[in-house]
Amino acid sequence: MIFRRRNFLAGALLSGIAACGPSKFKSYSGPRITRVVVNKGARRMYLFSGEKALKVYPIGLGTYPVGQKEYEGDGKTPEGLYYIDRRNPDSRYHLSIGISYPNEQDIARAAEQGLQVGSDIFIHGQGPEGRVLSQRGRDWTVGCIAVTDEQAEEIYAMVEDGTPIEITP
Repeated sequence: MIFRRRNFLAGALLSGIAACGPSKFKSYSGPRITRVVVNKGARRMYLFSGEKALKVYPIGLGTYPVGQKEYEGDGKTPEGLYYIDRRNPDSRYHLSIGISYPNEQDIARAAEQGLQVGSDIFIHGQGPEGRVLSQRGRDWTVGCIAVTDEQAEEIYAMVEDGTPIEITP
């Protein structure tokens, strides 16, 4: 009985210590982020409040970063005006923030070519491999926008659903 009680207490203590560890959910109390701009050519993402860029992040893109995304599986990151439309706190790629791709123009363009437009474009962290961008190569996603896990935590806290995101060549 004493052995079980010690094991229970040791387990409870370890659980308590783990709960005190760093959380992936950060808080943000600064100025409201009013838009996000992604410049694919510069491999940079800017978080704006009004006309002021509050944060700038280096990014990774799809494996074929040049040009507009045309269909599912083309390895390209879309270009155009979208919105932050959802979140996945349990993402395999660390706190995914959804982009409203495809828009009506994307759907029409793919339909004209008889192709599937694709979906599930996110801003996200590094995933289970845990390597930083430079170790994987700059562009490794299937069309998403990749940042480090720490940066994904900041962005997740700062950017609200409904925020416009403009992705430029």
